[in-house]
Amino acid sequence: MYFTGVDIGSAMTKVAILDADDRMVSSVEVYTGPEHRKLANKVMENALEKANISFEEISYIIATGYGRLNVPFADRQLTELSCHSKGVASLFPDVKTAIDVGGQDIKCMKVNGGKMVDFVMNDKCAAGTGRYIEVVADVLGVKLEDMGELSLRATKKLEISSFCTIFTQQEVVSRLSNGEKLEDLVAGVHNALASTIVRLALKLKIEPRVVLTGGVMKNAGMVKAMKENLNYEVSIPENPLLTGAIGAAILGREITMKALAIGEPIKTKERRLSEATFYT
Repeated sequence: MYFTGVDIGSAMTKVAILDADDRMVSSVEVYTGPEHRKLANKVMENALEKANISFEEISYIIATGYGRLNVPFADRQLTELSCHSKGVASLFPDVKTAIDVGGQDIKCMKVNGGKMVDFVMNDKCAAGTGRYIEVVADVLGVKLEDMGELSLRATKKLEISSFCTIFTQQEVVSRLSNGEKLEDLVAGVHNALASTIVRLALKLKIEPRVVLTGGVMKNAGMVKAMKENLNYEVSIPENPLLTGAIGAAILGREITMKALAIGEPIKTKERRLSEATFYT
């Protein structure tokens, strides 16, 4: 039996296929485009090809994330909070605090026994999200993937006075023209971002183990800034982008096994049986 989680985020779309023992069979990560339904079909095709299995072999599919309603072949849609909590707990069973930083939002979750018991999220603002770093990288003419290593070469801590993305753009350009080093400015931006995230997380009572997830945590400079602002040891999954998709697949497996255990039919969508419908 195989179970799939499809996580359509604002910036990245992820798919994870797990077997009945929650072992990863295949995964796919692509940039989220404007046509979510076509994208969902494409990433599912890619994940099935990597796993060398057919669509009919998938027992249950759960969609989550920003675009979860645009996955027509999903059997069920669940919130990213539930899926991220489950995914993080599957990788770190003793997790108490999970912080996920995505392209356009921050999710801070209190987890107990693998279940989310409380959470806070940011408002609809780019400050504190991956988009904040993208905008600054563009203004500075630095490749996004180079921002982390560049900030690790900083020789002093610069305080960025504004937490607004627009004002931060103006500030870093002004300070660069006044002679500040590029690497010091980038480190300052990471620190400002980390400070914003931690202030939000403090609305919950932060308890170890603390796990950081989301694409932003692939940035080494951002991880360093988060550690310094949190004053806690942190854990990061091998692939911090996939926790939502992993959690969705695990929840699909749990739904299926519960139905089997009590002898109830597994409620899947009829369309899943039709290859023609799947590929439209």
